[in-house]
Amino acid sequence: MNVIVRVAGPGDVPELAEVAAATFALACPPGMTQDRVDAFVAEVLSAGRFDGYVSDPDRRLLLAEQDGIPLGYAMLVRGEPQDADVRAALTLHPTVELSKIYVLPAAHGTGAAALLMAASLEWAASVGAAGTWLGVNQQNERAQRFYAKSGFVRVGTKRFLVGGTYEDDYVLERRL
Repeated sequence: MNVIVRVAGPGDVPELAEVAAATFALACPPGMTQDRVDAFVAEVLSAGRFDGYVSDPDRRLLLAEQDGIPLGYAMLVRGEPQDADVRAALTLHPTVELSKIYVLPAAHGTGAAALLMAASLEWAASVGAAGTWLGVNQQNERAQRFYAKSGFVRVGTKRFLVGGTYEDDYVLERRL
C-alpha cells in the first residue's frame, strides 16, 4: 500500500471535515448517543472549524492518503494546555498536544495510523517540544493500546466535554 502523510492546507478542509465526522464516533464510549456525537462534530469538527484550524500558526494538520484518497488525519497544537488537570499531570515542557489522530475503519491495517503518529512526533520535536500529550477516553482500549505502542504513558486524568456531557479521559504523555 502506498500511503503518504502530508501537511494539510486550506484546500483539504472538506476532506478533513468529512474524515473527522466519519471517525469521531469510533473514539467514543459505547453508551454515547448519536445526538451527542453529532453535536460535537457540528461544534468542533465542521468545515468552518477546520478553516480556522488550518490557518492557525500553532496548529499542524496532517492528512494520510492513498492514491489521493483520504485515509485519516492528525491535528497537533503547540503550546501549554489550558486545562488545569492536564497542566498538573504533564512533566515535559514545552509540550505539543496531539489533539486528534483518526483513521477511517477501511484504512485500519494500512500503516496510515503509524505514519500519522511518526509525522506528528517529528513535527512536535521540530518546534522544540520536549514532549507531546493527548487525552483518550478511558473506555477506548484500542486507542490506548496504539498509544502505548507509540511510547505514551499515562500521567493523569481529565474531563472532556462532548455534546453537553463530560466524559473521563486519561492524559498520556511521551518524551520526544
